[in-house]
Amino acid sequence: MIEIKSLSETNAKKTFIKTFINFPKELFKNENNWVPWFDIDMKQILTKKHPFFLHSTGEFFLAEREGKTIGRICVVSNTQYQKQHNRNCAHFFFLDAIEDIEVFKELFNAAGNWGRQQGQTILDGPLLFGGTCGSGILIEGYELSAPMTMMPYNFPYYRNFIDELGFEKYFDTIGADISPGKFQIPPRIDSLADKVVKRGRFKVVKFKNKKDILKKTDKIAALYNATLGDHPEDYPLSDKELAQVTKDLMTVASPDLIKILEYDDKIVGYLFAFADISSTLRKNKGKLTLFGILRLILGLKATKKVLFNGMGILPEYQRLGGNALLYHELAKTVRSRNFIEAEIVQIAESTEMMLKDIQNLGSKINKIHRIFTIDLRILN
Repeated sequence: MIEIKSLSETNAKKTFIKTFINFPKELFKNENNWVPWFDIDMKQILTKKHPFFLHSTGEFFLAEREGKTIGRICVVSNTQYQKQHNRNCAHFFFLDAIEDIEVFKELFNAAGNWGRQQGQTILDGPLLFGGTCGSGILIEGYELSAPMTMMPYNFPYYRNFIDELGFEKYFDTIGADISPGKFQIPPRIDSLADKVVKRGRFKVVKFKNKKDILKKTDKIAALYNATLGDHPEDYPLSDKELAQVTKDLMTVASPDLIKILEYDDKIVGYLFAFADISSTLRKNKGKLTLFGILRLILGLKATKKVLFNGMGILPEYQRLGGNALLYHELAKTVRSRNFIEAEIVQIAESTEMMLKDIQNLGSKINKIHRIFTIDLRILN
């Protein structure tokens, strides 16, 4: 018999939180493509100290059988997402379970019941804080490593069980291989980029250190909502959420990989790239000990793969050549550090222009994540 326990009702909250964090580490202990979150970040979410919970609420569940944990799930009511997309939905996230469809069913029933109690009629997911933390169930690309914690990793049976339980596709997000040997900037793009620079209105700002980045973080963060807030996986982040995202990104940011696009000295676009330290995160197992921090620093210098997880231009400055300049910088960035591999992560399939651009430049789709949906009236 499967027993479902909730964080809000348990008398052993510390034990519950520890189990919720450690369960996937045991589940994926033999899977080298899975990457754990930092324990400290998980605790911030489970104790609802993350700024997300200043405007929204959520619950956490564990599934047990004969005293052994066999699954987990989080469900939230994201008021900002609901307003932005006019969607009466709850979102599930942190879904992990053994290969047993009954466990998935019971976890979804718990999440669905909670959503109905909040007045929601739809359950979508996996979704949490939008594109800032990765979304969806992996449905293609199981043989490839997760790009840090920017996109989730799961076993193939997750998708199979979710389909069997009646969920349907809401939308997909795309990952693409843009490694130097495949990603080629056509001469016309380089030529256009040169012309744009010579006109003197667009320019790319580069940073030497994190202090330089921090001087512009407020203006950079404001671009997130203006360029991504209406995407299907995103919503307008509050000032405190933007500050949290900035803080989190600074942990793994390399200043030379952050590019800012200006037009007449006004920040109008960005390109965020990060040295991929997935293997280091796996070795640290979610811990941030002194040795773990040293391993992160060494990993940032040693890695030969770069991840692009954020690129956008304000709508009124699109189609003026700024995108060509960013693509030009993207190619230069990949080569400047002698990266062997490069990947773009978390592109919504609705972003047709960007998907067309990167495919025309020689990239290859290598990962697909699906966000599912179900009417709560039929979930039982």
